[in-house]
Amino acid sequence: MAREKAARPTPLDALAGVGPLARQLNQTHNRLWYERVHQDLTGPQFTVLSLLDAHGDMDQGTLGARARLDKSTAAPLLERLRRRGLLEIARDESDRRRKLVRVTEEGAELVHRLAPAVAEVSEHMLAPFTPGEREQFLDLLRRAAGDPEAG
Repeated sequence: MAREKAARPTPLDALAGVGPLARQLNQTHNRLWYERVHQDLTGPQFTVLSLLDAHGDMDQGTLGARARLDKSTAAPLLERLRRRGLLEIARDESDRRRKLVRVTEEGAELVHRLAPAVAEVSEHMLAPFTPGEREQFLDLLRRAAGDPEAG
């Protein structure tokens, strides 16, 4: 008996996939971020400053990997933060090819001041879920995003 081919997905079938939902989730997060956190500091910028605050100075490559930023995104993002006085970038004296990145006092103060509002955005977005569902949802998102440490 020959296998039947699966029906070809329609455009409406495609709309039921991950893309439209990811876009809607991102739009909601961006709106809440703008309203509740900061209009001049993006989520990726907050991530970079928070990682530096938590882990100390690190080279640009390590920071980009921890923040999950590609090289073409990381360099201009870091330069914008440097120009605003939120971080410093210097050549590594032991390896002049490496750039070391350090959060400034102003950058650290900013992320500490904004952290409660960032947590509030997450809380708002996760409000429809029970505590168990929240953990499951976040784990599934991490896995979908390719996080190697996700369940």
